[in-house]
Amino acid sequence: MPLSRRALLATTGAALLLGAAPPAVARPRPATATTIRQIPLQGAVNVRDLGGYVTYDGARVRYGLAYRGDHLARLTDADLTALSGLGLGTVVDLRIPLEVGYDGADRLPAGPVPVARPVTDHGLFGQLMAAISSRDPVRQEEMLGGDRAAAFMREVYRTFVTDPANRAALAATLRDLADPRRGPLLLHCTSGKDRTGWTSWLLLTLLGVPAASARADYLASNTFRAANDARVREGLKQGGLMQNPDLIVPLQEVRDEYLDTALDQVRTSYGSLFRYVSVGLGLELRELAALRERLVPGA
Repeated sequence: MPLSRRALLATTGAALLLGAAPPAVARPRPATATTIRQIPLQGAVNVRDLGGYVTYDGARVRYGLAYRGDHLARLTDADLTALSGLGLGTVVDLRIPLEVGYDGADRLPAGPVPVARPVTDHGLFGQLMAAISSRDPVRQEEMLGGDRAAAFMREVYRTFVTDPANRAALAATLRDLADPRRGPLLLHCTSGKDRTGWTSWLLLTLLGVPAASARADYLASNTFRAANDARVREGLKQGGLMQNPDLIVPLQEVRDEYLDTALDQVRTSYGSLFRYVSVGLGLELRELAALRERLVPGA
């Protein structure tokens, strides 16, 4: 007799969080960037619906309740109309003030409540700006060359686990996603790939989405951002700011090693994902149940 979805929350979900193997159920193929529901906008390239993923028990995450994205400061009037159609109730901005000051505040349609909830980038944005503005290829190589840029990214991901303020912001966002009074929620940072990527991966994992699908959603930022990131590098070269703009590729990309670094830090700091969620983020089982009941039909 198959387990009920509520039972699977207590068994499958707990097993996944504890690092154990899930029950033997049919494994859906992971979604790819071609099957993810992107919200096409002119002023942002990485806005997409987190719905549609099949969970271990065969349910499907609801569309239209949880969205992820990059910064919304450059939205056009047509973009605002498109966002209005989503019926958003809340937009959570994970950027730090330095980023907001550089890119600008979100441009939003009437309706959604903006929530500033900064998650530190461990100085990434400031270091990148310092390297570029120096126009010095020697200094840029010293700051970003070799494995240095990727190593910096790994440190950023460790802070998602080790920094108390980051954990508080992530927990508050997951609680908002579980709260029907918040309405459909869009969370974003600057590129929509690291802070947003970790939060989205964690959400999908808590909902019982298989590891391959949750990781595919995380890695899909590379596909959605590729053309824009290439234009940025070309602009830096043509503008005389960088002789070798490929130095910033590790900062522009998401990589398996970055996600794995965060997961390694989870095991080091908490022993398991369950303890990271319950102790590190302070989320109670009733809150995890509310999250799944809202976002997974029939949970």
